[in-house]
Amino acid sequence: MTSNAAELTGTVKPPHGSSSSSVIQRAFLGSMTPTAAENDPTAERLLDAAYDLFCRFGIQRTAMEKVAKAAGVTRVTLYRKFATKDALVDEVVLREFRRYFDQFRADIPKARTAADRVVLGFVGSLRAFAGNPLISGMAHTESSMLIESMIGDDGLLLSVVQQFVAAQLRREQAAGNISADLDAELVAEMFVRISASFLTVPSRVVDITDDAQLADIARRFLVPMLEPRH
Repeated sequence: MTSNAAELTGTVKPPHGSSSSSVIQRAFLGSMTPTAAENDPTAERLLDAAYDLFCRFGIQRTAMEKVAKAAGVTRVTLYRKFATKDALVDEVVLREFRRYFDQFRADIPKARTAADRVVLGFVGSLRAFAGNPLISGMAHTESSMLIESMIGDDGLLLSVVQQFVAAQLRREQAAGNISADLDAELVAEMFVRISASFLTVPSRVVDITDDAQLADIARRFLVPMLEPRH
């Protein structure tokens, strides 16, 4: 399921009439474009300090003053770079999403078949989020923020991710790797909802930090969805 940022920007759009007000929604949509902090050492230092504090204390419990102090800059400098706390949080979370997509693009050429790409995408996404101190911390200590990001605004985030996955499936169809009769929209919807459930609702059966177990689940339950029903 190969793609590039330009393709994603052109194919992934929020539903008409929807707003993207939550942190992770804006970060996901923004992950398709360059960040304002790139090539700015001071901004990067502030993002590093904020990330560390958010992971240790949580987003809601971290004051802007603490971020400035940890980064060794004045409050004036902090607010010059990030006018509000929401803007700072956006950039921190956005950077984590960008790192995931960078890794995804680096890993995806290693997958030789469409089935392998489904497995890699499923395992990689859960590993990236479950293994990320910021995102996993939100799931445990600020779960309401994470869940609201998933289902708020009439499920905008899930819709955006669904469009991303559906676009990859259509590319597989165009390349002749999977059946043209496959309902790409519906299969993408199921992929996304299954992944989202593991991120937002803890499982006592599946260890989402176990790559081998996740790969087995993907091959047993997700890959078969690539076969159209007749």
